[in-house]
Amino acid sequence: MPLPEFEEFDSRNAPAPQRGLSRPQAEPDASPARQAFRQAVQAVENLRDQLRELEAAQAEARRTYWKQVGPLAQTVVTARRALFEPLEAGLTMGLSRAEEKQVEELLLHNAWTLHRRFGEDVTDLLRRYAPTGPLPEPDHDAEPASEPAPAPEQPGRRKTKAERAQEKAEREARKDQLALLTDTKALYRQLARANHPDLERNPELARAKTERMQQITKAYQNNDLYTLLDLLGRHAPAQPADDDDVLVRYTRALTQQQNALKQQLNELKYGPDRPFAGTGKKHEAELRLTKRQLRQELDYLELVQRTLQTPEGLRQLLRELGQAGQEGI
Repeated sequence: MPLPEFEEFDSRNAPAPQRGLSRPQAEPDASPARQAFRQAVQAVENLRDQLRELEAAQAEARRTYWKQVGPLAQTVVTARRALFEPLEAGLTMGLSRAEEKQVEELLLHNAWTLHRRFGEDVTDLLRRYAPTGPLPEPDHDAEPASEPAPAPEQPGRRKTKAERAQEKAEREARKDQLALLTDTKALYRQLARANHPDLERNPELARAKTERMQQITKAYQNNDLYTLLDLLGRHAPAQPADDDDVLVRYTRALTQQQNALKQQLNELKYGPDRPFAGTGKKHEAELRLTKRQLRQELDYLELVQRTLQTPEGLRQLLRELGQAGQEGI
């Protein structure tokens, strides 16, 4: 019986892989540690994209809700924005360092309130008030930070093997985070050596490295560890085998960051600050309650505004907030 004839296979006619099913091809010269590191960087980037998209969608939902509330909401926003000027002026009134720190916390808290509650764009305010800048130089002579004391075991009960393994993994993760913070400068230097434009003879590559060095410097100045690690994965030369343990440590730290980002996503989706979702009579009752609360808030903000006009009033406000355990207005 003759064999059936088949058409000669042409790879150009093969169907393209479906989106989401193809896997990134590993570089032939990349070690398993470097491959795992780059996969961890990509996973963090995907989660950061999801977080940005969800934050943008919820901010828009909040703005829509406050439009339904009416002009009273915008009046409260205006009153909150009006607090920044007298609080900033208070920093020049000869306050103690502890009082200045409390005022700085009030400024930052007020900016976040405008963003999280009202969906306001406060990027400029957060840049101004959020702590930024590179980490201080690590003190190599100082004693390392001590590990937190383990929780006492319950009498009559021994920990299981799984519990002991989990505690060990948590201790290693804490060490990785501390080591990652102290390695920021070393990470910056490693990237600078590999991407310094003055060491590149090719004019086109030199221009590309100039732009990349600007990214590296900005990330270091803003203490943006993720961007530094991302640049390391994409633009640093391959690590020798004896440096794989460093990449393993970075990968574990990025895995911890993935867990933190997943927690942020869940808090945005299901936490108390998620956008309002009532309908019908429930929605109408919620709007009435919100308006009453906004009127009370506006009265309080106007009182705070008058109090902030004098150094004595500012100090009195700081004392009252401190005694009440409030971090913001």
